[in-house]
Amino acid sequence: MAPSIAKPVVDALPGTAGARTYELVVIGGSAGGIEALNVLLAALPRSFAAAVMIVTHLPADTPSYLVHALAHRCVLPMLEPDAGEPIVAGRVLVAPPGYHMMVEVDRTVALSTDPAVRFSRPSIDVLFESAAAVYRNRLLAILLSGANDDGAQGLERVRALGGTAWAQTPDSASSPEMPRAAIGRGAFDAIYSPVTMARQLAGLSTSPDPMP
Repeated sequence: MAPSIAKPVVDALPGTAGARTYELVVIGGSAGGIEALNVLLAALPRSFAAAVMIVTHLPADTPSYLVHALAHRCVLPMLEPDAGEPIVAGRVLVAPPGYHMMVEVDRTVALSTDPAVRFSRPSIDVLFESAAAVYRNRLLAILLSGANDDGAQGLERVRALGGTAWAQTPDSASSPEMPRAAIGRGAFDAIYSPVTMARQLAGLSTSPDPMP
């Protein structure tokens, strides 16, 4: 018999995400994830109080088009960071092709050309796990559409260290394997469509409380 999984929050009413203050939102996606990212980024207000870091699976041997393609949908500044870039509220950092993007303990960006993880560099798991170690319960991790299981282990680590994990509803994903892998492992706090995720993220626009 398959192990039972706790009943997920699915498409909750907007505003419930604001019950906790987050300092960093990490987002991972692959095939089909760009469509969902367009919806999420368009919802972020200028007052958004968290930093955002994004990993998508892109070929390493071609220049990234992501920042150019997504920037017109987002009012927040968006860039591909260099190593050592500070992670600050109200800014969106997109992993460069061919590099793992990680969070350093001093809340700056690290970039690595270490071997691919689950056939991917950048890897969603690498970002999620490094961010969880630093931000703990002030971290929100979001896993979008994709065709492999990258991100499922990362979401488990996020939850183990007190953070919050959202997965895209598989029936709203053009490639449902990635969110389905996380859901199958119980590595989620809520399962949302991109439209509901966007409304929830917009509710995080208040100023964060100081770290305890």
